[in-house]
Amino acid sequence: MADRDLQSIVDELAERLRRSVAIDDPAIRLLAASRHFGDEDALRVSSVMNRAVEPRIVDHILAQGISRWVAPGVVDVEGAMPRLCAPVRCNGMLLGYLWLIDRDGTFTEHEMAAAGEAAATAGAMLLRRLLLHERSKARQEGILRELVSGDLAVRAQAIEDLRAEQLFGDESSHFTVLAVQCRAAAAPQEVAFEAAVEEGVRAVTGDVALMAANRSRAWILLVQRVAPSRGLVDAVAERITTRFRRLGDENAPPVFGLGGTVTALGDVVTSYREALLAARAALLLPGIGSLARWGELGPYELLLKLPPEDLLTASPVPALAAIEQEDTHDVLLTTLTDFFDHAGNIQRTADSLRVHRATLYQRLKRIEQITGCSLDSGDDRLMLHLGLKLRVIAAAYRDHLGR
Repeated sequence: MADRDLQSIVDELAERLRRSVAIDDPAIRLLAASRHFGDEDALRVSSVMNRAVEPRIVDHILAQGISRWVAPGVVDVEGAMPRLCAPVRCNGMLLGYLWLIDRDGTFTEHEMAAAGEAAATAGAMLLRRLLLHERSKARQEGILRELVSGDLAVRAQAIEDLRAEQLFGDESSHFTVLAVQCRAAAAPQEVAFEAAVEEGVRAVTGDVALMAANRSRAWILLVQRVAPSRGLVDAVAERITTRFRRLGDENAPPVFGLGGTVTALGDVVTSYREALLAARAALLLPGIGSLARWGELGPYELLLKLPPEDLLTASPVPALAAIEQEDTHDVLLTTLTDFFDHAGNIQRTADSLRVHRATLYQRLKRIEQITGCSLDSGDDRLMLHLGLKLRVIAAAYRDHLGR
């Protein structure tokens, strides 16, 4: 066969054999499919419509060892007709699978040979496509990293380079960074992590999403006409998490941090820094959840900007240490935390703690006696409240650093 696009390879083979033909990528996601020839089953129809099949079916197919095949063979498919699977390879690299449906229980030598020939042609084409994609991806990642450089001149050059790539039009004027942080236990799983982030990028349709990744951390630049919706960000995070759990460590999914939206390429560095700090919050503070959004982290947004060593040094607040020494069961510290979390509202704090108002007043009075602070003083309240937040984030840093 002469060099051509993937669809023409599929269509020509289908017409020659009078069979439905499809080519998937190595993850069993549809790349190209011919028209039906009366041999389609429910799985074929679903695959064409959804561009993929259910994960359980993918696992069943891959469990048959097809990723190691070097020649066509028949695959049993749960709940569907068997398939002829011809591995799509080039220079030994697995690039996908070509499929024919086994409608009559046999494939002739001619059909097997034709499928293998088409798979080899597709492999050469997909390898060229992959090399071009990797070259383009590397160039784009280099520009993205320069776009968030600490050097103003480097950032200015990156803006020019990014515009020269013509990846998005002038109407796309909202830029938002989503940071993805691999948990420490899962950090070595580089291939699974990057593949999962790429899967998340595919969730962005109609707009542009660019990514840069290393072994354990990645970030996605969302380039859109309007600020990204919560639903879109949630969908991207969910796809990354689901993919990583299937490919990597299902017990250590990544965490995410969303920076603020900016309207100038020169300000992307601000969204980037916010996204990294938000991801750090999601990593360190379980109560925040796996996706932290900058602008919704309260006082932690101030504290996270401190270098870890400075934060750990500042965390021992004498007034809180005095409470801790007297309060062996953490009753007073819990009370003070709840008091501040409810903005000093006595009734809501008492309801939250499930105590009588009189009991709450007694505890607050005891706190004032131990600390020498007045809860009627704005400065004292600020010092105690920030001190409590410092304790939380410092404890999280110590746990994370194993100190």
